[in-house]
Amino acid sequence: MTINKHIRILLYGGNIWYLGEGMFGPLFAVFTEKVGGDILDISWAWATYLVIAGLLYIVVGKITDKYDNKEEIMVMGYGLNALFTFGYLLVSTPWHLFLVQAGLGMAAAMATPTWDALYAKHEDRRNGGFQWGLAGGEAQIVTGIGIVIGGYIVSYTSFTTLFLIMGCVQVIATIYQARILRHK
Repeated sequence: MTINKHIRILLYGGNIWYLGEGMFGPLFAVFTEKVGGDILDISWAWATYLVIAGLLYIVVGKITDKYDNKEEIMVMGYGLNALFTFGYLLVSTPWHLFLVQAGLGMAAAMATPTWDALYAKHEDRRNGGFQWGLAGGEAQIVTGIGIVIGGYIVSYTSFTTLFLIMGCVQVIATIYQARILRHK
């Protein structure tokens, strides 16, 4: 089965992004403690991300439906995600972490629902289950690989190195996803 160019761009760009994002995974708790946070700070930081992302998913979805600018918003979300990933380099207190998490929530709200809408728009209806299986399955596999890579990076170097690598991987994902703008 062949996969059309839009689905291929979305899949490959998404997988690159999941690799970068996955590198932090469970290390988030360790990093929060490293900057002086405790269990409640970890909870509040993660909740900040989820609540902001959740609220803005709805707003962004409505805006992109009205103006049909999903591709542009998605690419901006990817870029903003890379920027806030580099923002982890500046985190030295739990309060800084909350700000980065809020920015990442905003970025996710721009990237995720638009990615989903574009994927649905371009999927092959006869093979939709398989194509959505690819999207979910590959994301899980690549995130799992990213978690292991991130663990090795922090074990043998530092969180600074991890955030630099994560940010660079996410910049590459943004550039790759931007290819969809040519095919709009």
